[in-house]
Amino acid sequence: MLRDPSVKYRPFPQVDIPDRTWPSKTITKAPRWLSTDMRDGNQALIDPMNAEKKQRFFDLLVKIGIKEIEVGFPSAGATEFDFIRGLVDRAAIPDDVMPQVLTQARADLIQTTFDSLDGAKQAVVHVYNAVSPAWRRIVFGLERPDIKGIAVQAAKWLRDQASDRPNTDWRFEYSPETFSTAELDFSLECCEAVMDVLQPTPDRPLILNLPATVECASPNVYADQIEWMCRNVSRRDSVIISVHPHNDRGTGVAAAELSVMAGADRVEGCLFGNGERTGNVDLVTLALNLYTQGVDPELDFSDIGEVVRTVEYCNQLPVHPRHPYAGELVFTAFSGSHQDAIKKGFAAQATRNDQMWDVPYLPIDPADIGCSYEAVIRVNSQSGKGGVAWILEQDQGLKLPKRLQADFSRPVQTLADTLGRELNAADIWAAFQSAYHLTGDRPLRLIDYQETAVAGGGRTFSGRITLDGEERHVSGRGNGLLSSVLDALKEAIGLDLDIADYQEHAIGQGSDVKAAAYVEARTGDGRTVFGVGIDADVATASVKAVLSAAITARVN
Repeated sequence: MLRDPSVKYRPFPQVDIPDRTWPSKTITKAPRWLSTDMRDGNQALIDPMNAEKKQRFFDLLVKIGIKEIEVGFPSAGATEFDFIRGLVDRAAIPDDVMPQVLTQARADLIQTTFDSLDGAKQAVVHVYNAVSPAWRRIVFGLERPDIKGIAVQAAKWLRDQASDRPNTDWRFEYSPETFSTAELDFSLECCEAVMDVLQPTPDRPLILNLPATVECASPNVYADQIEWMCRNVSRRDSVIISVHPHNDRGTGVAAAELSVMAGADRVEGCLFGNGERTGNVDLVTLALNLYTQGVDPELDFSDIGEVVRTVEYCNQLPVHPRHPYAGELVFTAFSGSHQDAIKKGFAAQATRNDQMWDVPYLPIDPADIGCSYEAVIRVNSQSGKGGVAWILEQDQGLKLPKRLQADFSRPVQTLADTLGRELNAADIWAAFQSAYHLTGDRPLRLIDYQETAVAGGGRTFSGRITLDGEERHVSGRGNGLLSSVLDALKEAIGLDLDIADYQEHAIGQGSDVKAAAYVEARTGDGRTVFGVGIDADVATASVKAVLSAAITARVN
């Protein structure tokens, strides 16, 4: 066993294109999209889709706006052939959707492939043969002329089959398979030979698919390969350059984006990146990456949840919870500092009230893809005051002052550590009610009160309270309602409090509106305590907030 396995591998050669232009390009419009979920993705499943799942997947692709769909590999078996044939016989392919099928470069397989779509309004037949040195040497034992001959013969079979079936508008795609690991000049030679047979025109272009069958180099190398082909192909206006990146190095999305910058017209991939080995390029991520740059992807992911559910059902594979845009946790923050930034971002967004999205940590508005804001911030032992405050605001309508947020974060942290799990909204609300004595048996509780103006200024407070279960009458005088309540508490129970901060706000609207009041107070011995009051009457809410702070001062 080698101590340094790296000596077994050779660095991938660079492309000699010193005046490359793609690094200075930006993507300003969506490429043409081809979904290969029903063929390339399907063949990578543990249990390939049956007809019902294939129909459900096809319907989803049509709904989200995919206009080019590789519906299957008809020569692979009866399930594939019968499903494709059924789409044609039932006239189930919308007029604006181009079905595509794949075939190897064999006469019998090509005939079966044409049989599957014969009579469709339009269709693309995609033929391929591997061209790279390893495949020539190891798999086929053939030289360059033999490999090119396979491509030429396949093109002739395509041409002749289409000529014999004039009721369908046949279009063609050719892949020099294993392009990413082949010599560029030989890939071009094979493509040119196929073009010589099929004679594409600007009105009837040939699709040249240049796949990263195995991703063996960094994305910039693939972009160089695509730019080199775009520059050197003889009839650029008569071909559609399509890319089919795989994800062996984990950079399929980057390779696809750079290849579009390098001149590619079309991207082939799967929703959520399903496919052999590490998968095909992820069309959802690619499309929504465009969305975040102000470019319309021309695909509808406004209900990403439905897309996830359908794909998981059909593929029997889960979408990772951290999948970009679509994962269950992708818009979720547990970290306290992240939560605080997101909370402030939403507040600034509401204040600014314009169309531009600008919220820290969220590159896309969750609402744009059908996600709610409720799950953006979740609380566990790593969370901070901002996250807890966000949950209370979203769930209960409470807008806690900043210092009260910090005060409440301590009991929440203790609860999270004790339970050892994520806290839900009910956990947090129960903890808040307990911390600020809003429910249950309270040693100090308001029964009723009256406030009276005093001649010459000031207020008197006269009320009934329960103190440790015993009903008592208390009264006090001050320059306002809160100061008169504090005077009453000092007189009745010897509690010395001063108000350091008071805030209030409405909860809800219309006839159901309530008031929330928050008090920050100082005790006679210098401690800081907080109180919360909620009531339909704002004055009563403020009295309850003072009593809440008083309970904390007594029990702590």
